[in-house]
Amino acid sequence: MTKLDTSDTTAVQERIRALEDLRYEAVLREDYDAFAAMAHPDLVYTHSNGERDSLYSYLEKCRTGAYRYHSIEHPITDILVVGAVAIVIGEMKADITASGVPKRLENTAIAVWVRDGGTWLLLAYQPTPKPAPSTA
Repeated sequence: MTKLDTSDTTAVQERIRALEDLRYEAVLREDYDAFAAMAHPDLVYTHSNGERDSLYSYLEKCRTGAYRYHSIEHPITDILVVGAVAIVIGEMKADITASGVPKRLENTAIAVWVRDGGTWLLLAYQPTPKPAPSTA
């Protein structure tokens, strides 16, 4: 059994945390070229309503105004690193306009990053709406 190098894991976690900040900032600034540069060509971007987009269909929807992001909070609970894969576990709270309808999103979320040619790229994103608070 080999000893894990926690300094490598910590460095990857810090890099992934910075990339998560950058990708959310990119969509807030409507800098979709910056977002695309951080995404794997095979990106699977799932929305909280269950719809799924490829990188190209997601970018097209953003560029045509189907999605407009006004504010985003994305607290991270954990970043799991296994080889060339990093899984971000956390939340995504956002004020958006989707197809002309203002919405407040309150989601838990998982983002999957892969190291490809020495670069970390977003491969998959999956938000899940949080259940409404119980009134009981």
